Amino acid sequence: MPAHYLTDIIVLLAAAVIAVPIFQWSKLGTIPGFLVAGIILGPSGIGYFSEFDDIQHLSELGVVLLLFVIGIELKPSRFWKMRVHVFGLGGAQVVITALALTALLNYFLAVRWPVAILLGSAFALSSTAFVLQILSETKALNTPHGRPAIAVLLMQDLAVVPLLAYLSLVSQGSSNFAADVVIAFAEALFILVLIVLAARFILNPLLNLLANAASPDIFTATALLLVLGFAGAFEAAGLSMAMGAFVAGLLIADSSFRHQITAEIEPFRSLLLGLFFMAMGMSLNIQTLLESPLLIVTALITLIALKFVILFVLARLFKIASSPAQALAYLLAQSGEFALVLFAVAFQKSLLEPALFQKLLVVVLLSMLVTPLLNLLARRALASERLVLDGGDAAEIDAETRAKSPILIAGYGRMGRRIGELFERMNVPYIAIDNKIAEVNAARASGHPVYFGEAQKPEVLRAAGAGSAPLAIVAIDNLEGAEKVVHALHSNFPHVPIFARAHNRDLCRVLRASGAQFTVSETFEASTEIAREALMLLGFETEQIELTMTNFKIDYYSEVKMPTGEIAAAEPLGRSASNQS
Repeated sequence: MPAHYLTDIIVLLAAAVIAVPIFQWSKLGTIPGFLVAGIILGPSGIGYFSEFDDIQHLSELGVVLLLFVIGIELKPSRFWKMRVHVFGLGGAQVVITALALTALLNYFLAVRWPVAILLGSAFALSSTAFVLQILSETKALNTPHGRPAIAVLLMQDLAVVPLLAYLSLVSQGSSNFAADVVIAFAEALFILVLIVLAARFILNPLLNLLANAASPDIFTATALLLVLGFAGAFEAAGLSMAMGAFVAGLLIADSSFRHQITAEIEPFRSLLLGLFFMAMGMSLNIQTLLESPLLIVTALITLIALKFVILFVLARLFKIASSPAQALAYLLAQSGEFALVLFAVAFQKSLLEPALFQKLLVVVLLSMLVTPLLNLLARRALASERLVLDGGDAAEIDAETRAKSPILIAGYGRMGRRIGELFERMNVPYIAIDNKIAEVNAARASGHPVYFGEAQKPEVLRAAGAGSAPLAIVAIDNLEGAEKVVHALHSNFPHVPIFARAHNRDLCRVLRASGAQFTVSETFEASTEIAREALMLLGFETEQIELTMTNFKIDYYSEVKMPTGEIAAAEPLGRSASNQS
């Protein structure tokens, strides 16, 4: 590797390490930090990177991986649960906003209709990464404005597919843009059929084969090959790499491997996506803003105001209360990363002149930079009706959200299956993770929510929803594996209570030291259950037996440092463990 490449990497990492924490500390988010770092390093700043084509090409892989992760998240079941807001509110927002902005671009900037449709549709999309980050940080994912916001973002993400196809068609020089639109949607439908066939007959059997025959580490290479292979194939077919990655994500959206593959991709996605935003910042020409400040500011205000009005009116039509409707409209009023992607590709394909490209870029980036201000306005709108709460009230909302989230079970052997069966009888949602593909496939064939993955990896736990789980149960019969999972849970999700099983008191002590708040000894629970049944057969009084058992349990678990209240609660789980034994 030439020395200057190493220096460039060091400079990029240093800029990100300095700028991003400052913006996070200022409650402005990570994306503006990356953008500003790029602006400072680029021609409009200190000019360290005057030629950054190599960086821009590499950074495009960040968008490719982002589309892949979004494809994984767009499960058909998720669409169905939110279908009214996804297809109704989200669909109406995308179409109406795109038509309004297309007309404005054609009338005021004389942009020809085929390109104006592309630009107007791109501006209609909001920043998925930015908005989801804000909703997560403010504990608002399950609020009256958070749920419809997610639905609209899902529809916007889905709209990327026909837009990418449309972009490819427009770049080929067709003069009939109405036919281009029809062909774009036909291609999108063809892609959906391809997804179903490929997932059923090719991809899942291949992943099963790899899971049975190979080391878990091979999934890193497999995941990257899956994404980049589809991206390359679609590009060779005249479409886009981003669309290929999106299709690859959809292929495994309902697969048992989705959490493991997401975990393998996540580090690459985060790093390369940050590089993409830095590259966009470098490509920003501040001189464009200085030359046409009135035009840029007018365009920015028009974009935000138009999207706000359309979103607010549609939200009210879909019977969302006034304050949540305002918050929803504020949060989604900016333009997003997909507009940057579409504009960059359109510029590369000579659909946009350099001057227009720079103006569009400035408007999008400025709209993203003012998103923290829009979030502040959203919180003030909600505060007027006490829907944004702090302190104890916020904790209650968070607790309610977590209570509706699935319990995480690490290990789906005999004990994990028994616990899952009990939860199903009580209608308690759960997600189980196991690294034995044969057991995972058998469980999924019976309709159980079990996924393949290495539960000791924090990325897998995070992808499986450990951060919002009300509690986690470690049902792994191997002490070393159980200890690693408990440590990973406790280190990365300290607020999540951890229940763990062990064979005896000494091993319970080990798991407690690793972070488990609740441990059960299989040998103890099995022996006490046998002793209870034997004493009852001998004619001892039930009350006398239970008192003796309780005192014996207190003495036994006191050496594990388990509080008395937990000892009393241990019995139901203990009986499940003893039945397994």
